[in-house]
Amino acid sequence: MGAASGERNGASRRRRLLVGGLFVATLAVLAGVLVHVALTGSLDLTFLGWNLFLAWMPLVLAIGLYDDDRGGATLGRLVLVGSLWLLFLPNAPYIVTDLKWVDVGGRWLWFDAALIGGGAAIGLALGFVSLYLVQTVACRRFGPIAGWGLAWAALVLSGIGVYLGRYERWNSWDVFTQPTKIVGELVSAALDPLAHGRPLALATSFAVVWCAGYALFYGAFRRQLERIVAR
Repeated sequence: MGAASGERNGASRRRRLLVGGLFVATLAVLAGVLVHVALTGSLDLTFLGWNLFLAWMPLVLAIGLYDDDRGGATLGRLVLVGSLWLLFLPNAPYIVTDLKWVDVGGRWLWFDAALIGGGAAIGLALGFVSLYLVQTVACRRFGPIAGWGLAWAALVLSGIGVYLGRYERWNSWDVFTQPTKIVGELVSAALDPLAHGRPLALATSFAVVWCAGYALFYGAFRRQLERIVAR
């Protein structure tokens, strides 16, 4: 009992360090945005603040889901929190697409690229860590095959979500405010895919890249990830 408790406490400390490190990195990017505003007099990059806030939502929800599972929450509660997590997951990799706003010929090219690139890296880390936590819960509840199945399905859906956010300008909360419109457009695309060739190709590309990114992340940091969860 004492050994198990010590292991859980150690995992909790490592998780706090990881979350704290990501939070500090986020503050550094936000501070950079303020410096950018002061130097350029432009508010062009202030959108990073909102996008980083949204990118944190999947990790916050994943931690809640993980802790609920450890606390013996009902399957219904886990499904509810997990659904909200999946809804917000695309916001994590979405920041990568903000690189389109880097002014290649501008005076502040490297500063802009560093800020948006830093925000994108933080977003990816937030998304990948949140996915690992949710996958851990699924593996614990239903086994590794179900855990990986859920992970890949979430990656594909969130990759499609990045496309919908960037090009169709959908937001996570549109599921609640405009459900009929969303269902209608999705059904239309499913019934006539040839008429939506470019959107489907782009959505598939985002999904493939997102899946490949998680595979690389998992392979590179698997041991470190295993230490942030309590066994």
